[in-house]
Amino acid sequence: MPDNITVASVQQYKANVELLLQQEGSRLRNAVTVGSHVGKAASVVEQFGSATAQLKVSRHADTPLLDLSQDKRWVFPLDYEWASLIDNEDQLRAIIDLTSPYARAGAAAMNRAIDDVIITAIHGTNYTGENGTTSESFGTLGSGTYDVGVNTGGTASSLNVAKLQLGVRILMTANKGDLMEPVYGAISSYEHDALLKEVQVVNKDYANSAVLENGRVKRFMGIDFILTERLTITSGNRLIPLWLKSGVYLGIWKDLQAEIGKRADKSYATQVYLCQTIGATRTQLGKQIRIQCDDQI
Repeated sequence: MPDNITVASVQQYKANVELLLQQEGSRLRNAVTVGSHVGKAASVVEQFGSATAQLKVSRHADTPLLDLSQDKRWVFPLDYEWASLIDNEDQLRAIIDLTSPYARAGAAAMNRAIDDVIITAIHGTNYTGENGTTSESFGTLGSGTYDVGVNTGGTASSLNVAKLQLGVRILMTANKGDLMEPVYGAISSYEHDALLKEVQVVNKDYANSAVLENGRVKRFMGIDFILTERLTITSGNRLIPLWLKSGVYLGIWKDLQAEIGKRADKSYATQVYLCQTIGATRTQLGKQIRIQCDDQI
């Protein structure tokens, strides 16, 4: 085999990993708004406060000038990378195969990073202001406006219909009425199991019964559910996010980049390398809520 890894091999490997990213892609990427950026930070949303019309009380009155509050929402890039070494160069043909464990491992690493960034953005500190220096937290767990407590219904519980009803009501109240865009919820296998124990979910006699596919709860109460085991656990309770698609933003500075080459410092072993630069943020409070669930029940 020649000393230099061919350009064709690199391109084939990258194409295979990109295909895997689509086939076995990030669980959450398609459930949020996505955009491309350059630079050290990006303002993704220009926010304007609500306006109130003023009653005209007399003829030829002065024109009222009413201030409209304005703000910006920022997202910052995070660099992620993954690499693996292959000592036997005869295996090069294996790493460019679509079924290669190297391609699958690399794609999985990038996908997990995307989902982790999105989940962190939903629950974590975001930044606003003219220059992105004003921090905004979701609020103290359990006492925030957009929280559904673990004891909703009287006792600590996992995910149930009562919690979902309250969560949807909070979203509707915050968004001033009916929800005119997709609503997503990320749940783990524990919450999925809890939903299957709710009679309103599995009994078709209920008008709002769930959409079930092969025993999986796909949709209920207008919420499209996404299964993931990467959700945040705080004080023993899993935080289940519900959000509008426009409420979470994923910024892409550098999409998947793949490189294959020899490492002189590693006895000329072949290195498979992937990297990407991404960032995420809430677009505004009120388009996401979190439900605390006790999965030990």
